[in-house]
Amino acid sequence: MIELKHLGKTYRTADQEIVALDDINLTIHDGEIFGIIGLSGAGKSTLVRCINLLEVPTSGEVLVDGKSLTALSRSELLKLRQSIGMIFQGFNLLEQRTVLRNVCFPLEIAGVRKQDAKKRARELLDLVGLSDRENSYPSQLSGGQKQRVAIARALATNPKYILCDEATSALDPNTTRAILDLLRKINEELGVTIVVITHEMKVVDHICDRVAVIDRSHIAEEGKVSDVFTNPRSEIARNLIFPRERTVLETQGGKRLRLSFDGQTTCGPHIAEMVLACQAPVSILMANTKELDGVIYGYTIIELPTDVHQADKIVAWLKNSGISFSEVE
Repeated sequence: MIELKHLGKTYRTADQEIVALDDINLTIHDGEIFGIIGLSGAGKSTLVRCINLLEVPTSGEVLVDGKSLTALSRSELLKLRQSIGMIFQGFNLLEQRTVLRNVCFPLEIAGVRKQDAKKRARELLDLVGLSDRENSYPSQLSGGQKQRVAIARALATNPKYILCDEATSALDPNTTRAILDLLRKINEELGVTIVVITHEMKVVDHICDRVAVIDRSHIAEEGKVSDVFTNPRSEIARNLIFPRERTVLETQGGKRLRLSFDGQTTCGPHIAEMVLACQAPVSILMANTKELDGVIYGYTIIELPTDVHQADKIVAWLKNSGISFSEVE
């Protein structure tokens, strides 16, 4: 496991000291996916870089499988780092190397024979779904594909741990879900412990077993994701999970629509799906529906937001979804 004991990191300049981490105590168990979440500048990236000593702590200890990293010689530290892979927000691929040679790179540094390195790299490219792109260059790949290459590279030396520093921040929502599903697959099938650094609650909710919330260089809260998300104890956790600043769109006085359910539309949470897809609120003014044999009959009258753009999005969604509707006075 990974243990952080009274970890501190202070950056010193000519005229001031900046405390990035202060008395951090965490235990990350083997086989789990552990999330560290906080706002920008809270100390997340510094924390994850201290785990493999890319940043040397000012105080405290980092123990990996019982070994204190600061007590290791340089050669011992380099060897132990082979058991800790890292994935970055910016992918950090070598542009002049093909996909295959990018994955081979850490194996070359470790002194693995060329043929053995290529064999291992091809196995990993197959694992991340890129076996057909081994001769491509990073410039020929999408963001999601680049991150898959980065994941394959991080797995090259058979690490026990993978550190993900904002690994999905540069990706669109669909690609983010695919990458998170891949990380979960790696965790379950290979038994790799994964530490996820993020500022996005949806990432933690999707993939993590436990989470620590960091605020202004301190750990504000730690626990199971289900516990922290349903009953946050700290102010920062409450603000992250239930943000106060929301754009409230008025519906009073907006266009009204009658949604008709005549038996042709299958049963389903249509209004909930519409609100989630359009990210726009509606008011339900009246409903007269009934369900027979799994099919909804009747109608629902909704009031759209007064914002014209949001209202148009809802109308377009209804048309694309095949739900019958008409405007009512």
